Amino acid sequence: MSDLLERLRGRGWRMTAQRRVVAEVLDGDHVHLTADEVHARAVARLPEISRATVYNTLGEMVSLGEVVEVSTDRRAKRYDPNAHRPHHHLVCGHCGAIRDVHPSGNPLADLPDTERFGFTVSDVEVTYRGVCPNCVATA
Repeated sequence: MSDLLERLRGRGWRMTAQRRVVAEVLDGDHVHLTADEVHARAVARLPEISRATVYNTLGEMVSLGEVVEVSTDRRAKRYDPNAHRPHHHLVCGHCGAIRDVHPSGNPLADLPDTERFGFTVSDVEVTYRGVCPNCVATA
């Protein structure tokens, strides 16, 4: 489980019922939901929550640095509560499943000086692509 709820409380973020539900929906390992998926799951817990509230809450969490926007398929952004442990993503090209991965090594160090073109590089995003076991089994 991620510690999203505890992190938000620790920052003194006012925990309304709507905010709590959005945080609960996002809390966990390997969570990478779209805003619409967050809304659908939040409505199941709190029927009166609006789509605008979900979008606003996600935006606030991103601004706080407690949730990361992930774009792996050039479609809808996904929201990742694993914002404080460096990681990369493994994406299934068939169903779109996303898993957090933590390979050893330092991909920043793997970029030679000749390929930096004078940039001071501060961050690296790596996306591994393949086919998940479920999709392989149904093919």
